[in-house]
Amino acid sequence: MSSQLIISIGREFGSAGHEIAQKLAEHYNIQLLDSNLLQEVAQEKNLDVKHLEGLDEKKRIKLFSRNVRGFHSSPEQNVSMLQFDFLRKKAQQGDSFVIVGRCSESVLKSCDAMISMFILGDVPCKVKRVMELYHMKESTAKKYIAEQDLKRKRYHNSFCEGKWGDSRNYDISVNSSKLGVEETTRLLIDYIDMRRSK
Repeated sequence: MSSQLIISIGREFGSAGHEIAQKLAEHYNIQLLDSNLLQEVAQEKNLDVKHLEGLDEKKRIKLFSRNVRGFHSSPEQNVSMLQFDFLRKKAQQGDSFVIVGRCSESVLKSCDAMISMFILGDVPCKVKRVMELYHMKESTAKKYIAEQDLKRKRYHNSFCEGKWGDSRNYDISVNSSKLGVEETTRLLIDYIDMRRSK
């Protein structure tokens, strides 16, 4: 069994994917990378993190995107590539971590220590969660969920061959609404442990 563990988590908005990622990181005592990934990239490359945040997880527009000697004309694509390269470097160094989003199931596909998962949820459960977390009315929460999922889908699909949320692109997909956050986390821990024991 390899001591390295990389957990890649894709998720629908409102599915508790981030909370589950936090619990998995705590359980295995490994680093959680999400929006803080930009801070690490900015520190390593001596860049302005606020500038990077404005370009984070934005889809590339292929019509206007050109690649000349390894440099892209799209700033959104450059920021994504910085993050992808950072993740590959961490994986190659043997680091263990949980990574949320960032096309990680595709970017780190060749890494044997990576286990990829997608967290989805039933619409009523997701709406209720978003209403509580963001203090929104039901209609606003539904609209916000749709907007966020569309943003994630467009970003992911502009960089990856496999489609966002397609179960064939992940090792396991689970509906967190069926068991709740705690039991879904336990299910994933059991799956990860069984995989690592092989």
